[in-house]
Order: sequence, then structure tokens, then C-alpha cells
Amino acid sequence: MPAPPATPASLPASLTAAASFPRAVLFPVFVISGISALIYQMVWQRMLLMIYGSNSESVAMVVAAFLMGLGIGSLLGGWISQNEKLPLVLFFSAAELGVGVYGLFSVALFQWVGSITVGAGSLMTGALSFALVFLPTLLMGSTLPLLVAQQVRATGDVGDSVSWLYFVNTLGAAVGAFLAAMWLLRVTGLSGAVQVAAALNVLVSLLVLVTWMLRRRAARAAS
Repeated sequence: MPAPPATPASLPASLTAAASFPRAVLFPVFVISGISALIYQMVWQRMLLMIYGSNSESVAMVVAAFLMGLGIGSLLGGWISQNEKLPLVLFFSAAELGVGVYGLFSVALFQWVGSITVGAGSLMTGALSFALVFLPTLLMGSTLPLLVAQQVRATGDVGDSVSWLYFVNTLGAAVGAFLAAMWLLRVTGLSGAVQVAAALNVLVSLLVLVTWMLRRRAARAAS
């Protein structure tokens, strides 16, 4: 049975100071993360349907890839968070950066894969659709358990950490879906929407990294 997440009482003072990440930063960036995730989902699903057609198998494969990626990513994030010495917000920052980099090149990647698989069978196209979506959703799925463990380390309150982080991320997802469907895709097109989502990921990554570095420096100065 895995050990429970470390609480402030069980962490060294320097780690506790670094773990106490301000909610004023954490919650807004997780809202933004949710916004970008739903923009990607809508864009990628439309692209794959344009490339491989709008049959039920294609739709099912995209949805399955998203759900499996998020689920396995959640397990990965939970596994990483068991190590009490790791700065979990840095893993979150890296995951957001990874999603952003992938997203930035995703339209060109999807188009290239589509061009080399023209006329391929349903099994091949289904497997490729799954693979194209699985990696970024794996990274997305890891973010919630990483931040939950981060907050539990700082506050010792599991219920409060889970509920608030789930709420703000879901709120962001709802906003992202609304903006993408009602405005963004119409104004910027698929490529532009992906660029917006990637920029949001990079912004989140940098905000978290800079905040962590400043708090780490302050903790060292105080000690």
C-alpha cells in the first residue's frame, strides 16, 4: 500500500516553505490549463474527423484515447507524487510545457500523418488517431494528482485540495469549450486555436516556474 502524502508536519522546514504554493497563483493557472485542454480536444477531434471521416469508429477512437490518456496520466501523476522529495509543481510546469510544445506542432503533425495514411484501413487509422491524442492527454491527466499532492503537502487537507482543484479545472474546461465553439474556432480557425491553447500552456508553465523559484529563494533566505 503506498504511503500517504506528506503533510507539513512531516516535511522539513525548507520543503514545507517550497510546498506552500499560493492559491492565488495555483487556482488561476489550473483554470487556464482547463481552458487549453478543451480547446485542444475540440480542435484535434475536428482535425481527425476531417482526415479520417466522421464515422462512428473515428469518433469512438478519439474519445477513447482522451479518456485513457487522462486516466493513465492520473495514475502517473499519483505515482510521481509519492516521492516526498520531488517538487511537484515543477513536474506540473513540465507537463504543461510538454502539452504546449506538442500542441504547437499538432496541426502540422496531424496533417502529415493523414497524408501518409491515405487509403489505409480502419485499424491503421484508428491506431494512429489513438496515438496522436494519447501522449498529450497523458500529460494532461497527470496534472490534477500532482497539484492535489502539492496542496496536501502544504495544508494537510485532502478533501479541500481535491474539491477546489477539480472545481477550478472543470470550470476552465467549461469556459474553454464555450469559447472554442462560440468564438475562437470561427475567428482563428483550427491552427490559430491551437496556437492560443499552446500559448496558454506555456504561460501556465512559466508562471508556476517563476513563482516556485521566487518562493524557493525566499525560503532559503529565511533559513
